[in-house]
Amino acid sequence: MIKLGPGGTAGLGYDEGLKEISRLGLTALEVEFTHGVNMSNATAKIIREMASNLGVALSCHAPYFINLASEEKVKVDASKVRILQSCERMHNLGGGPVVFHPAYFGKMEKKDVYEKVKIEVKGMLDFVKEKKWNVTLALETTGKHSAFGSLDELLQLVKEVKCSFTIDFAHLKARSEGKMSYAEMVDKIKGFKHVHAHFSGIEWTDKGERRHILSPDKDIKDLLTEVLKRKIDITIINESPDPIGDAVKMKKVLQSLF
Repeated sequence: MIKLGPGGTAGLGYDEGLKEISRLGLTALEVEFTHGVNMSNATAKIIREMASNLGVALSCHAPYFINLASEEKVKVDASKVRILQSCERMHNLGGGPVVFHPAYFGKMEKKDVYEKVKIEVKGMLDFVKEKKWNVTLALETTGKHSAFGSLDELLQLVKEVKCSFTIDFAHLKARSEGKMSYAEMVDKIKGFKHVHAHFSGIEWTDKGERRHILSPDKDIKDLLTEVLKRKIDITIINESPDPIGDAVKMKKVLQSLF
């Protein structure tokens, strides 16, 4: 099964946004905690019921201010608080992936950053289990060379600590400066029962991701063709500047491929 939807409600709010997403035939929504977890558990439960009634699957994106490998303990602790707050809200939203950008390399060696991230993720997984929250920690592939989060790094982490991951196809395209094909990306994830993913158009420089742009028709078709070919069970969240419009565009392209 392929579920498609936007990152956020494009300013419509959850009541109108969920209705519009459902009306357009989309089946997923990522709740964006971009600058902070400014949602109560009570509100999360209301949104959960609305989404459930409309057949829209929810996920959430934790705040962007996260660095689990910072050399400053206060920043690591604050990062974990933001992620775990997102986990609590996601549990009350009905459970599902909690997406976040894990860390930056800074002046540290890549292997040392990996070990720091591994330790902190393991600790958060233990906390989530203790709280009995129905969520997964879905570390996202990142688009800049300065950030921890190549697909290989995350898949190794998944293997070692049993966390989850989010594959951002646009980020991987930027990270590889256009050299990594959708076929290569999809081949690396075909063994998973379900995959959570992001997609959009992307601009990049030699440092990696520059900015998200509208989703090109060719990229949409190329990606969905590879996903269908391998029968991947996947949720794809569109993160372009027009996430709802581009998610609908993806839906139309998908229908044309059957």
